[in-house]
Amino acid sequence: MAERAAVSRESPGRGRAVPAVVLATVVAVAAVGVAAVVRHSSDARDPHATAEPSVHTAKVIRRDLSDSQTVVGQLGFGPVKELKGAGTGTLTKLPPDGTTTGRGRALYRVDDKPVPVFYGDTPFFRDLKKVGVIGNDVTVLRNNLAALGYDVGDEGAVRRSAGQAPVQGSTLTPSLVAALKQWQQDVGLKPTGELKVGDGVVLPGPVRVSGVKAQIGDPVAEDILGYVAPKKVITVPVDAQQVSAIKPGEPVTLMLPGRNVPGTVSGISGTEQDASSQPPAGDDSTSKIDVTVLPKRASDVANLDEGDVPVEFVSEIHKNVLTVPIGALLALSGGGFALQRPGGELVRVQTGMFATGLVEISGKGLTEGLDVVVAS
Repeated sequence: MAERAAVSRESPGRGRAVPAVVLATVVAVAAVGVAAVVRHSSDARDPHATAEPSVHTAKVIRRDLSDSQTVVGQLGFGPVKELKGAGTGTLTKLPPDGTTTGRGRALYRVDDKPVPVFYGDTPFFRDLKKVGVIGNDVTVLRNNLAALGYDVGDEGAVRRSAGQAPVQGSTLTPSLVAALKQWQQDVGLKPTGELKVGDGVVLPGPVRVSGVKAQIGDPVAEDILGYVAPKKVITVPVDAQQVSAIKPGEPVTLMLPGRNVPGTVSGISGTEQDASSQPPAGDDSTSKIDVTVLPKRASDVANLDEGDVPVEFVSEIHKNVLTVPIGALLALSGGGFALQRPGGELVRVQTGMFATGLVEISGKGLTEGLDVVVAS
C-alpha cells in the first residue's frame, strides 16, 4: 500500500527553490561525501589505514506524496442563522433550545395554530390561492407535499405568450390544491386549499434550534429564534489566499484524539470575516474564510465536547513517485542536485514535490531500492 506523507506549506513545491536550511544540510553532506571519497582512495593505497565509520544510507522508495495543509477548526454546530417570522398574529408557543426540526412538523404556533416546517430555498412570500400561478414558492409546496406522501398530480403544462420570458418554478394545479387541502386537514388547519404568508416556515433542511429570541405574546413578524446545523460540524478558518484550493465535496481528514477519521467539505462561506475581526495594520496575519467540514460518520464526533479539531486538506497528490529523504540531496556547484551512492558515485536528479522530510526525484539511472547517502 502506498505511503502517504503530509506536506509542510513552507516546503517548496515543484520548480521552487530549496530552503536555505536544506541547502546548508546538503552542502555539508557533499563535503562529507567528497572527503569520504578522498579517504577511500587514500585507504586503497595504505593497507594499514584504520577503517572509517560506515555512512548513513537510505533507499530510494516509490510511494505517494500529497501536498496538504492542516488547519485547526472548531467542533460545534456551526454558525448561528436567524429566523424571522412572517404574516400576522401572535406567538402562542415556542420550541425549546435543542429542538430538531422535521418536515411537516410544527416549529411554533401563531394564534394557537401550528406553523409547520417545509424544506426549500424560497420562502412563502405571497398567498398561494389562484390556480395557475407559477413560481419557485409553488415548487417548494409541491416538493414538500409529495415528500410527505400526498398525491400532487402531474406538473401541468405552462402556457406562455410568444416572446414571453420563461417563468421559473412549478404551477399551482387543481391536484396540488387538493393535496394542500388534505394536508391542512391532517395537521389541524382549516382545509381552505390556500396557503397564506406565515402559514408555513421554509428552512434549508433539518436544523437545530439554538437560542429562542422571541417570547410568547410577541408578534410573529419579528426575530423568533436562531438555528444551527442539526449535527456537529467543524468550522475551519482558512487563509483567504489559500481557500481557492479547497472545493465543496472534497475529502479531508479529521485528526481526533487518538485517531484520524474521514470527513468532507460541505460548504465555504462567501465572504471574508468582517473588518472588525481583521488584524491591526502591520500584522502579517491574513484574512480568513470559514470552511465547514462534516465527518463522514456523525457518530465519530457525536460524543466529543466542542473544541479544537485539526483538519487536513489535501490539494495535490503525486502518485507512485520515487522519493528519498531531503537529507540525501547534494547541491551541485553548477546548479541542481545529485544523490551520492555509498561508493562515492554522484547521480544527478530532478526534484519534484517536497513533503515532510521527503522529496520526489527523477533522473537517469534511478531505480527503486537504490542505496544513497543521507546526512546523519
